[in-house]
Amino acid sequence: MARILDIPIQDIQRPLYRQNDPQRVETLMASIAEIGLLNPIEVLDVDGQYYGFSGCHRYEACSRLGHATIRCCVRRATPSVLQKHLA
Repeated sequence: MARILDIPIQDIQRPLYRQNDPQRVETLMASIAEIGLLNPIEVLDVDGQYYGFSGCHRYEACSRLGHATIRCCVRRATPSVLQKHLA
């Protein structure tokens, strides 16, 4: 079961490097600054630690805008599920 939470950006680990499209980040920054973040990013909660694997452009845009938190769709997961995401 997923829940929607505002999580401090600094508390979300992004273990996989993703190349962001700078133009897309800029476009999202303008949109988020004007109307807010419409779609939360998805994170896994593994033993109280948050891991983000999607929403890299939204994450980057909110970070660059100086947001302290970001809206997240949080799903609990086991360490073995986390390992599958890292493989």
